[in-house]
Amino acid sequence: MAWLWWLGGALVLGVVEMLTVDLIFLMFAGGALAGGGVALLGGPLWAQIAAFAVVSTVLLVAVRPWAIGYLKRSTPDTVTNVAAHVGRTAEVLMDVTDRAGRVKLVGEVWTARTAEPGTVLPTGTTVQVVRIDGATAIVAPVPVTYPE
Repeated sequence: MAWLWWLGGALVLGVVEMLTVDLIFLMFAGGALAGGGVALLGGPLWAQIAAFAVVSTVLLVAVRPWAIGYLKRSTPDTVTNVAAHVGRTAEVLMDVTDRAGRVKLVGEVWTARTAEPGTVLPTGTTVQVVRIDGATAIVAPVPVTYPE
């Protein structure tokens, strides 16, 4: 009957792992499964706890670093939030200077400034976001490319 407790603990640890995605609780779940296996074979409580501790430690020390490295290599980096706006183009709605202006960026109106002091970008110009400074888009003229 004790193996059911270990199985329940492994399931709970698995659910916690799905919420954290840190691969720590998954290793403890593996240890809980080992403890449950010892309990299923009729082992005493001290052997169940020892199996849990040993398997969890081995998984944490040996398997987790490898698994994290594999996940980092196989999962593409996704730029989100304001960092995703850097490099996008925007349309100037009000003349943009080094002090003020407005641009339409991905359907939203942003306060904008030019990256170079003294530059004025007129209304209707297409610009490129160089960086985001707080809630202000720092923009520069889109580089002109000529067909070869």
